[in-house]
Amino acid sequence: MTSTAPRSAGPAPAPGRHVFILSAPSGAGKTTLLRAALERLTDLCYSVSYTTRPPRTGEVAGRDYLFISPAEFEEGIRTDRWAEWAQVHGNYYGTSAEVLAHALAEGRDILLDIDVQGARQICKRFPQSVTIFIMPPSPEILEARLRSRGTDAAESIAVRLRNARAEMAQKDLYRHVIVNDDLPTAVRELLAIIGSYRK
Repeated sequence: MTSTAPRSAGPAPAPGRHVFILSAPSGAGKTTLLRAALERLTDLCYSVSYTTRPPRTGEVAGRDYLFISPAEFEEGIRTDRWAEWAQVHGNYYGTSAEVLAHALAEGRDILLDIDVQGARQICKRFPQSVTIFIMPPSPEILEARLRSRGTDAAESIAVRLRNARAEMAQKDLYRHVIVNDDLPTAVRELLAIIGSYRK
């Protein structure tokens, strides 16, 4: 994995507004939790990440990710297009600096779905970001979830598991940790955390 720190600090959130960061290892159920939160918190702005990986079955461009070519992504690196970016599992992922700046200028709370590398970069720009890490119940369950998706080769799953162990080892960097053992319970915990800051 490689990443680069942002060059500029960017705009600060308006008073009372928040940048929420959701991170998790691949297969921990982050996307399901994210969608559940957005369905209930309709005024929360969500920044759809850009990626160079191909869409998975069932993913919708513009909802799950914005899919672009490696050449376009690398041009964005050269032109400071990304508020944060990382190369993960051989693919680029990034957050649009323009989308983030626009949401904050409007005084809206914003939710980011980014990995540990990206979270570090965003927290440099916005130290008061609310960081939330989603944990699987166990490494064994995580591996079973990855294999049951049927979207990755054995070699890719092995890489994802190695990266997952490295990410989970950094969970203490986050303000909040949710263990996604029971989905309804995890959704309630996520909504409660977000709600506690928005009161």
